[in-house]
Amino acid sequence: MTKERNVSTKAAPTPESPAKRVRLSPEERRQQLITLGARMLRDRALEDVSISEIAETAGISRGLLFHYFPTKQDFHLAIVQYANAALLEHTTPDPALSIPDMLRDSLERYVDYVSENRTSYQALLRGPASASPELATMVDAHRQAQVDRILSAAPILIADADRPRLTLAVRGWIAFVEETTLTWLREEPITREDLVEMLVASLPALALNLNPDLAAALLL
Repeated sequence: MTKERNVSTKAAPTPESPAKRVRLSPEERRQQLITLGARMLRDRALEDVSISEIAETAGISRGLLFHYFPTKQDFHLAIVQYANAALLEHTTPDPALSIPDMLRDSLERYVDYVSENRTSYQALLRGPASASPELATMVDAHRQAQVDRILSAAPILIADADRPRLTLAVRGWIAFVEETTLTWLREEPITREDLVEMLVASLPALALNLNPDLAAALLL
């Protein structure tokens, strides 16, 4: 007589199943939650990032998530800070390139990044979340970091007296890049290549009447 074996009926884990809870340090858990939030932000607006869904994916309770972030807004701000840092890193050009090629490389990376993350990018700049003073401050800091990167890469001596004027002008150019790219994401009236070409040409054109040396450096 053959002895019947006990066969477990427990279902195998699937990608849709909640993650098995893993013991992490507080900093590791916090970073895990931010990363999951940023991943979710790729295809949805910030206000649609689900706390419950992230907690389930991480294998923790919703209540435990609020142990790391006092409020939902605090969690959302941490996600945006992470996403801004990722964008800044993604758009860092190859320092081995010439100044004009660095500009083109950075803008190509920017257009590609926002194309892949268009839902969240449009929502952050124009959606309900953009009205948050804390978020506006964070986005403003990101823009200033872009300004500083451009001016620090310029191979010319910028006089202290001239820096505020150039800073203001480059901030205006960044606003132009954002608005033009947002419109392009909605309508795509021209090709990606034509968009990049227009954005590349616009900065030296702006600089021409402000600082001819800077304009020349951007064109050489």
